[in-house]
Amino acid sequence: MAIQWFPGHMTSARKKAAETLAHADVVVEVLDARLPEASSNPMIHELRAFRQRPCLKLLNKADLADPAATKAWLEHYGKQPGVKAVAISCKKAGDVARVPGLAQQLAPHRSDAVKPLRLMIMGIPNVGKSTLLNALVKKKVAAVGDQPAVTKSQQRIDISSRLSLYDTPGMLWPRIAHESDGLMLAASHAVGVNAYIDEEVATWLAGFLLAHYPALLTARYGFATAGMDAADVIEAVAKKRGCLLKGRGGELDREKASIVLLADYRTGVLGRISLETPARRAAMLAEAAAAPAPAAAALPDDPTP
Repeated sequence: MAIQWFPGHMTSARKKAAETLAHADVVVEVLDARLPEASSNPMIHELRAFRQRPCLKLLNKADLADPAATKAWLEHYGKQPGVKAVAISCKKAGDVARVPGLAQQLAPHRSDAVKPLRLMIMGIPNVGKSTLLNALVKKKVAAVGDQPAVTKSQQRIDISSRLSLYDTPGMLWPRIAHESDGLMLAASHAVGVNAYIDEEVATWLAGFLLAHYPALLTARYGFATAGMDAADVIEAVAKKRGCLLKGRGGELDREKASIVLLADYRTGVLGRISLETPARRAAMLAEAAAAPAPAAAALPDDPTP
């Protein structure tokens, strides 16, 4: 299942972002700590590389991610030139308070009082950009919601004579190249619900959890996972949570059970889970690069003599 989601307002948002980046000193890219690379928009990398702007990568929702995986990601990003990465929760004031100082380290030329440090907050939908902005400003200046693409326009906020922020709408990219990225984004609620089917995404998530976090499934739902496949997990969740189709003689409601599993992952009640690590990401990219290209469609025979 290839998941794609690129609403029309994102095209204009990209154009505006490219214009604004010329005036920014540092890109503050907010990522989902559970899937840092899958939640990193390649267009943001292209825009900041063109303008030669450093990047502060905030691995937000770190309190929901596997600590070992997050540590590996911080080491991975620490090797990249012009990049500083930190794991935070935008809901924690102490974490957010560190952001301006970390960004300042990437723009030492803004340490004087001549011009303010100008930060451009970027990222995909629903990773916590608006929560970060409100925490930095210490009042509600951006709408926050549990749906992707709540923010649809750009705004500038001058916090002080030393610090200015540009808030940008969440942007995906026109084509998600890897199917697993689309599934991770859907599972983490970063794409619109009309772009995927809950049961298909939950079935993928169940298979991933069986492979990497089976103990969390047992702890949350109380069933043993030995011998199960992904479909069995959805069925077991339905039984444990009483997800039944009305008037169908006790038939299990797999769609409702899928929504339960996705919600438990998204809110963190299932446990601290990371959907990718640097090593698994590298293996996925290597496998994709080695896969044969799709065969070109055969052309009909030329009827002319």
